[in-house]
Amino acid sequence: MREFPHRAALVALALAFLPVGSGAAEAPMIESPTWGEIAGDIVGDAVPADGAALLALDTPLRAEDAATVPVVITQTDPGPSITGLKLVIDENPAPLAGSFAFGPAMHPLKFEARVRVNQYSNLRVIAETAEGSFMTGRFVKASGGCSAPATKDPAAALAGMGEMRLKLFAPEPAQVSGQRREAQIMIRHPNYSGLQRDQITQLFIPAHFIDRLEVRQGDEMLFTMEGGISISENPVFRFDYTDNGAPALTVHATDTEGNVFDAELPKDPPA
Repeated sequence: MREFPHRAALVALALAFLPVGSGAAEAPMIESPTWGEIAGDIVGDAVPADGAALLALDTPLRAEDAATVPVVITQTDPGPSITGLKLVIDENPAPLAGSFAFGPAMHPLKFEARVRVNQYSNLRVIAETAEGSFMTGRFVKASGGCSAPATKDPAAALAGMGEMRLKLFAPEPAQVSGQRREAQIMIRHPNYSGLQRDQITQLFIPAHFIDRLEVRQGDEMLFTMEGGISISENPVFRFDYTDNGAPALTVHATDTEGNVFDAELPKDPPA
């Protein structure tokens, strides 16, 4: 049978458009001049090593909602501890979505956040370990996430600002010292990007977002975040950690308007 000369290229192109999870090839990062322009501001003179063997990044190839794109980071090599991580969206107005630091209880790392993606872009994670920094990423098709209208009018959004909820998953019972747990923390906050318009006045809503977050179990730090405008409205963080037996997770957050939010979220809420 005569071989079509460009068959391999056509097959690769077809696989790139298959949905994630269907056995499709993942969408690797593409060559872009943007990273060359911003890399120095984010990593300095360091050149991160290829992180494909250390961690995996899961994102939708084409986002259903560019304002809440899920990003799941899973450590695939449990050897080195990931002590920090930068989440970067190359083409966003503020590419550094968040800088995270992780305590020992988060090892091995499994962490999920939701971000805004403003246009088709490489989305990359840069992990810090004692052995150096490692980078991996995906190409995401999404647009308009940073300017997408808020889901609530400003008055309603500010009314519930700072409310927090904790959802815990297996194992049961909830308070099991020394075992791995899965938790999800939800924080009510509009996280305005500064690029959204008030749907009534059509004026731009000033940027107003959570800039600092700390999550602890007892006195032990689980993770911290220094965030920017690319973290989604009503931020959600889902993560695995080793339970130390503390009865609650505590959350401390501040925003760019000087507001302070503190919550103690019991692992076993009252029935």
